[in-house]
Amino acid sequence: MRYALGVEYDGSEYRGWQRLSPHGQPGEPTVQAALEDALSKVAAAEVEVICAGRTDAGVHAECQVVHFDSDAPRSPRSWVLGTTTFLPPSVCVRWCVPVADDFSARFAARARRYRYRLVNRIVRPALGRQMLSWERAPLDADAMHRAAQSLVGEHDFNAFRTVHCQAPHAVRNLHAISVRREGEQVTVEVQANAFLHHMVRNIVGSLLVVGRGEQPESWIAELLAGRDRLVAGPTAPADGLVFVGPLYPASWGLPAGVTMDEGRDSDC
Repeated sequence: MRYALGVEYDGSEYRGWQRLSPHGQPGEPTVQAALEDALSKVAAAEVEVICAGRTDAGVHAECQVVHFDSDAPRSPRSWVLGTTTFLPPSVCVRWCVPVADDFSARFAARARRYRYRLVNRIVRPALGRQMLSWERAPLDADAMHRAAQSLVGEHDFNAFRTVHCQAPHAVRNLHAISVRREGEQVTVEVQANAFLHHMVRNIVGSLLVVGRGEQPESWIAELLAGRDRLVAGPTAPADGLVFVGPLYPASWGLPAGVTMDEGRDSDC
């Protein structure tokens, strides 16, 4: 039987999502390894998971979605509570739903959402520091928001992916992006059909250059058109980045937080 899980994690102590060593062998800590090991204990058999989108080292997730197959006679409640019991405090399973055998957490997703949050003041944050980035120079969030709108639509995002990205092409459809200030915090929210390696952090890094007044708002559009990673801004730190979660058609019967509102256009 196939199940979908919603997984929340603090990525601070992990080398990213993807398992780096085979089952039963020691290796660097990853979220996938921790989850599969816990699921395997509940199932009393080896379990492997497929996720909606892999996250990098230090990146967090509000609701990563995975699927796995198991013949173990366990209820959704048992999968949630039992698996969380075997997980470290930094990871938990939020929900479990039986799904059709052809459901894929990766390929069924129609959109993915990220949020980047930073504290904008002269001193670094103490509270919540593992979930926040920091920028000491004053930022013009409105200018960042206006500049970011040039990224909306289907484009080649080569200027915003790492040189180590293994995707065969850089074309992605960015549905929406917003930048807003709430007191000392500046938040960037972005939604696309899919993302390239480091794409969100590289976009944020370039928007910060605009926010500090070092480049005009039109610079982001110029970077996009130029498709040259070497002239874009630096990669923003991982600390402030959260994978909010994917979105799926309602026909899959998943919880509301990961289900598209098909009565209106997708947005952040």
